[in-house]
Amino acid sequence: MNFQKFPKIDLHCHLDGSLRAQTVLDIIKKNKIQSNLNLKNIKKQLTVPLNCSSLEEYLKSFNLPIAVMQTKEDLERVSFELMEDASIENIKYIEIRFAPQQHKKEGLTTKEIIQSVLSGMKKAEKLYDIKGNYILSCMRHLSAESAMKIIEEGKIFLGNGVVAVDLCGEELPGFCHKFIQPMKKAKDYGYRITIHAGETGIGENVTDAINLLGAERIGHGISISNNKKAYNLVKEKQVTLEICPTSNIQTKAIKNYKKHPIYNFYNDEILVTLNTDNRTVSNTSMSEEYLQIKKAFNLKKEEYRHIYLNSVEAAFISENEKQRLKKYLK
Repeated sequence: MNFQKFPKIDLHCHLDGSLRAQTVLDIIKKNKIQSNLNLKNIKKQLTVPLNCSSLEEYLKSFNLPIAVMQTKEDLERVSFELMEDASIENIKYIEIRFAPQQHKKEGLTTKEIIQSVLSGMKKAEKLYDIKGNYILSCMRHLSAESAMKIIEEGKIFLGNGVVAVDLCGEELPGFCHKFIQPMKKAKDYGYRITIHAGETGIGENVTDAINLLGAERIGHGISISNNKKAYNLVKEKQVTLEICPTSNIQTKAIKNYKKHPIYNFYNDEILVTLNTDNRTVSNTSMSEEYLQIKKAFNLKKEEYRHIYLNSVEAAFISENEKQRLKKYLK
């Protein structure tokens, strides 16, 4: 199967983990951020190997991208380029997430930050056969008040490029309790809810994300394989999992592709989708993710179609848009 040619959907892709190395170098030179970096060591800083030691080490690769995403021009550029890169491998729809809280070092407001990435996205939509939306991520190490502020300030973009809210960053047990009120307010405003949970062995966080925060989708969620209560809840409520295999190996959530629980989930009728997480940090693409899963589990064409349709149904879009995405399979 030539996955490069197949239509694809990516529901879990971080903007700051998907920058082109050349773009990072361009911005560094333009803004005089650092003078001792060249393309080779930029690539080394942006990408982690499969033998990365932990989620904590993995997250360090975001320091440099965030440093160069501090102006309206640069935010618009990286947003456009991610859409362009996705379109090249025949991704038809993508939900990109980013944390506005990370891009205020040069004084930009939340509104300016969101407007900038949406501008880049919409420019790409006019040029390529791809559509996208943004998910506003709130950093878990910051306060509930900080999350509430993002939700309040971002609501004016709902229906115009912003569709959902997320919680991300280092995962600690019980983090959901801190964010009950912000997520309730988000749901009242009309945001859809997806939460990073169960990425690194804490299955009960998945249960909390669903029961306490109203999560419709779970980012990663693979730790439900070791937590019967969380597993049964995900299956019973038909909560979709945003699976990112390469990233899971790098963060040491799993040992290798063949040990990944995605195929067991799939065969047990848990709703799984396949995603990149971070195209640059993980040195991956949607085509590569599908290829690795095919190698590990002998993925059949009909199974690919099923996962694609799971992504269509889980996407935070209208029924008309879902019908448009289904037509690509024909």
